[in-house]
Amino acid sequence: MPNSVTQLSELKEQLAKECQILPSQVEAAIHLLDDGNTVPFIARYRKHLTQSLDDNQLRLLETKLIYFRELALRKQSILKAIDKAGKLTSKLKNEIQAIQDKVSLEHCYAPFKTTRITKAKLAEEAGLNALADQLWTSPKQPLTKAAQRYINSAKGFTTSAQVLEGALAIAVDKLAQDIALTNLLKLHLFEQGEVSSVVVKSKRDEAIKFKDYFDFNSRLNRLPAHRVLAMLRGKAEGYLRLKINADPFQKDKKAYSYCQTLIAKHLNIYLAKDDHDSWTRQVIDQAWRTKLSVSLEKQIFVQLKEQADHDAIEQFASNLSALLMASPAGEKVTLGLDPGFRSGCKIAVVGKTGQLIATNTIYPHQPQLQTKQAKHVVELMIKQHNVELIAIGNGTASRESEQFIAQILTTLNSDIQAISVSEAGASVYSASALAADEFPELDVTLRGAVSIARRLQDPLSELVKIEAKAIGVGLYQHDVQQTLLAKRLQAVVEDCVNKVGVDLNTASPNVLTHVAGLNAGLAQNIVEYRQQHGRFKSRQALTKVPRLGTKAFQQAAGFLTVNGGDECLDETILHPEQYPLAKQLIALNNKTIQDVVLNNGAEALSLSAINQLPNSHQQSNMPAYQEILAVLTLSRRDPREQFKVAEFDQSIGKISDLEVDMSLQGVVTNVANFGAFIDVGVHQDGLVHISMLSDCFVDDPHKVVKVGQIVNVEVVSVDQDRKRIALTMKNIKQPS
Repeated sequence: MPNSVTQLSELKEQLAKECQILPSQVEAAIHLLDDGNTVPFIARYRKHLTQSLDDNQLRLLETKLIYFRELALRKQSILKAIDKAGKLTSKLKNEIQAIQDKVSLEHCYAPFKTTRITKAKLAEEAGLNALADQLWTSPKQPLTKAAQRYINSAKGFTTSAQVLEGALAIAVDKLAQDIALTNLLKLHLFEQGEVSSVVVKSKRDEAIKFKDYFDFNSRLNRLPAHRVLAMLRGKAEGYLRLKINADPFQKDKKAYSYCQTLIAKHLNIYLAKDDHDSWTRQVIDQAWRTKLSVSLEKQIFVQLKEQADHDAIEQFASNLSALLMASPAGEKVTLGLDPGFRSGCKIAVVGKTGQLIATNTIYPHQPQLQTKQAKHVVELMIKQHNVELIAIGNGTASRESEQFIAQILTTLNSDIQAISVSEAGASVYSASALAADEFPELDVTLRGAVSIARRLQDPLSELVKIEAKAIGVGLYQHDVQQTLLAKRLQAVVEDCVNKVGVDLNTASPNVLTHVAGLNAGLAQNIVEYRQQHGRFKSRQALTKVPRLGTKAFQQAAGFLTVNGGDECLDETILHPEQYPLAKQLIALNNKTIQDVVLNNGAEALSLSAINQLPNSHQQSNMPAYQEILAVLTLSRRDPREQFKVAEFDQSIGKISDLEVDMSLQGVVTNVANFGAFIDVGVHQDGLVHISMLSDCFVDDPHKVVKVGQIVNVEVVSVDQDRKRIALTMKNIKQPS
């Protein structure tokens, strides 16, 4: 880890450039992170030090910081190894120090760490280095004559031809180890090169899902992440062959590659057209064909995969964040219905705070078609438990179940809302140890209905129980690096939980685990303390929880609220360390804390009241007073949007019901770099291509739509055979 002033300065400048923030912000953030502070804590309570970096900026900075520190350590290890082998020059050292990514670093090191006995190594042991240098400086001398003096039968070089082959191998290896040359060629390939994909002919029928890549070509610099991941998956499964073409515009396939010309220019060598048999030409030709082109192709595919992984993971993270921050319906008695045909529809009624009240199973659809009995059961449960909302899972039989429930509500003349809810991951929760612990006597299938009901009441509290990867808002999620994906999604869950905050007296252990500064052990200790001593009466009481130390309290306290306790400010998102100034500001405005917090009297507060204090105190604490005032005057403590529901067209139930130019309302279920997927209620999401998202140019779909958003669309085309629906949002007024 860089510790010196010079190293820290270089790292600071590098991170500022990478994250597009100020060096002073980088320096402050590094000190805070190194001091053990969490990202949510820094984002909310240390804005004055980082100049208001948000959680997304801090997460990026934290990731880059770890990456570059690991890169620095790896460089030192590699430099030591090369130096130990006696091959480290000052030029090579500087070139290695200048490398900015791990892939390039490892490829640079590869020629030096090989233990394989190569022709070049054998030639070096036979003393052919001098001949290789001699021929390079004087390439037009008689080669055979020069080689005769280096014949070494004891080392296996018994003829001039074998000697020349050995010298050639040495020269080729030297070119392959030239970092500056490799960087030059790689830059050319990324700017001008092309990737091609063809189907393996013998597997054409099996590879139908990769049909778009049977005969596909694209410039490397125009290749989006989803295509990279799709092609690499096709290659991994043995259906596709991929290749990098360095000269896509070259008509004469027999001509030398432009990359060979670049090599010559790099070496300040002029290659005449009739100079095909010269030693220099042989070295350049063989270096490109047998070493550099092969190595660069591998390196480029690794870097394409790395970048595609990053893009796919970030899209997953953005979608997950939107889903977790979806509007909660709130504390309403909710009936959850997990639809099904043969196995029936599972029903669970949960109370205002999510406690299970009743369950049942009905069979209103084919093949049983016990519609009358099913209606009676649902009507009875609605009346008996004063149901206020109905959540219907959006899986198999969902549209049929929606129509069934609609008929019941019409019969009851009820204004209860029936809302379609994503059931992604509900089955994962149902079979989890957490669900088994919560409902040990309940059938696995009925647990899914409980989850569906709860995720309508409060999506965040319910979805944090499910492994983020199982929620289903990512593309090619199984193809990306799973460790990076898990780490990034864990960060998203943590940020969302801390943005919303957690009620200290009702939160479950799995929710508390995601609070800044806490872990599974401390979360369990908090719950056990609550069970033994009753409700927490203040945030300060957290300090009595076993093993919850000063640092953990500092990081977590502001995100844990206590309602109806001894300290009114515990109901706000102010941190206990802000209380003294908050109380002072309130008192200077001739108000009580109860007036401000409990009676919504914060709008009467004014910063002008602090003019009574000494100027030095005002100046040093002004940012803190401003932050406190902003928190106290928040109209809503929950940062999530107000609850809204989409209005599906009840006459549309399957893809065959759709017609071109039909206007529909739907819900965004997924966002990718090529567009957004929309649920319009036909069991098959439609796609709004990026070019159809807005009347204006869109470079990133996430800037226009987010998961869970209600949108108005029109049908552009319907392909029933391939189950593809094309939609548009252009020239369409969107819901406010």
